[in-house]
Amino acid sequence: MHDKPNLGPEQADAAILGLLLEPDSQRPWSADEVARELGDELAAIDSLARLAGAGLVYRLDRFVWVSRAAALHSDRLAAVA
Repeated sequence: MHDKPNLGPEQADAAILGLLLEPDSQRPWSADEVARELGDELAAIDSLARLAGAGLVYRLDRFVWVSRAAALHSDRLAAVA
């Protein structure tokens, strides 16, 4: 059995934003893909809800992608994380 990482909300948000802002992965991701990459489904679901509420990601059904605002200010977001 795999050990789940114990990510706090800020760590999960930063990890997901980093994943979605990766230059080679500018595409919609399924929420399931994000959860697999994060290694914690509940943390991913909660984080995606927070990020969508903050306007940093968009959601359509089970797909998510980074918002234009997040992409334009990715250097500032990286400094916060």
